[in-house]
Amino acid sequence: MSGLLRANGATLYYEVHGTGPVLLISQSGEGDADRTTDLVRHLAGDHTVITYDRRGLSRSALDDPDRGASMADHVDDVHRLLAAVTDRPAHMLGCSFGAVIGLHLAVEHPEQLHTLIAHEPVAPGLLPAPERVRHIRELEELQDLYRERGLAEAFAEIAAALGIDPVAQDTEPGLTPHPLDDRRRAGFDFFIRNDFGAVVRDTLDVAALGDTPVRVIPAFGRTTPRHVFDYRCAHELATLLGVEAREFPGGHNGNTTHPRAYATRILDLLAV
Repeated sequence: MSGLLRANGATLYYEVHGTGPVLLISQSGEGDADRTTDLVRHLAGDHTVITYDRRGLSRSALDDPDRGASMADHVDDVHRLLAAVTDRPAHMLGCSFGAVIGLHLAVEHPEQLHTLIAHEPVAPGLLPAPERVRHIRELEELQDLYRERGLAEAFAEIAAALGIDPVAQDTEPGLTPHPLDDRRRAGFDFFIRNDFGAVVRDTLDVAALGDTPVRVIPAFGRTTPRHVFDYRCAHELATLLGVEAREFPGGHNGNTTHPRAYATRILDLLAV
C-alpha cells in the first residue's frame, strides 16, 4: 500500500508492507521508498514496514523547491508519518543520514520509538571537537567538489569518505537493480546540495541522548574501515550511551548490499 501525507511545506510519499509491529526505515543518500525493496521483502513477514521518500526526493515534493529542507523538517516529517500510521511506539532503522533523524526523534519525540537501530549516523556532533571540525570541513569540500566537477567525481570522493568501494564491494546474489537513472541523479543532487548542509548545521542535543528512554542500538558495517567518519560516529554514540556497538553484514550500505543477512540481524536484535 502507498499513500501521501501532508507535512509542513511538503507532501510525503510513503509505502506500507507486511503485518506486525511497525518498523520504519529511514534511508540515507538518494535512497527513497524503493531503495530498500530487497530488505523489506525479508522483514515484512514479521513487521509492518514503512518506507518513504524523504522530502525533496522522488515523489515527496516540496511546496517551494527553493526553500530546501532542514534537519528539523526531516525530523518533523518522520514524527508526522509515525503518528499517521500507528499510535504505539515503533521500531526504526535509520541508516547514515536517516540515523541522525532517528537520534533527533529519540530526544524530541521519545514516546514514538521503542527501538532505534542507528547504523553509522553521519552526526559530527558525536565526535570530539577537533575531529568534528575536520569532518564538517570534509562535507563542505565535497559539496564544493560536486558544484564544480559534477556527480561522477564527487561520488567517488563521497564513497571514499564513507568507506565504500562501489567497484569491488561484496554483495548478496539476486539483488534488485537500481540503475543510476534520472530520478536517482536528481536525488543525489538534492542530497548533496541540501542535506549535506543540514548535517553541517545540525544541532543534535548529544547530551540528551543519554537520557532518552528509547532503546538506541549503535550499528556499523563489518567491512566499513575503522578510521572513517561514519564508523567513528557509531562508536562514539555507543560510548556515550554505555552500550555495545553492533556489527552488521556489509559496509555502510549493508542494508542494500546484503539485505537477507541484514534483515536477519535486525530481527535478532528486535527480538531481544
